[in-house]
Amino acid sequence: MEPMDFKLCDIQGRLFELSVDKGYDSAVFIRIFMKSDIAKQLDSVYNRMQWAGEEYLLEEIEDGAGDKLIKGGEIYPKDTIYWIGYIYRYWHYYTGESSSQIYKQADVKTMKRNYFMFHTMDPEPAIDDLKEIYEQRKGV
Repeated sequence: MEPMDFKLCDIQGRLFELSVDKGYDSAVFIRIFMKSDIAKQLDSVYNRMQWAGEEYLLEEIEDGAGDKLIKGGEIYPKDTIYWIGYIYRYWHYYTGESSSQIYKQADVKTMKRNYFMFHTMDPEPAIDDLKEIYEQRKGV
């Protein structure tokens, strides 16, 4: 991965943290983001959104989501939600899969459930394990 890729992983993690500061239900925010045009733009080889900071990205998500974002509900701890955001972006660079493809394999419940097991691992083996969990569930 290039240095800019790591920077974008960090920006996405901080974006997810900002959703906590705003008081958004974490599962709802993550689902909306991962299926958004903003996530799709961040997935592209080059897009101006990749140069935007997390505050600007959050404004774009808020504008696009309208009243679908919910204040209150379950709000994840910042370390958990940062890790989820970081791993989702890292996953894209690691495999080339889009945010929506990644979310189909590891939705927010899967990520939250596996945080304590995987957050101390390097990103690549954690992603490999998440993909394996998906394949096992798919085969059942």
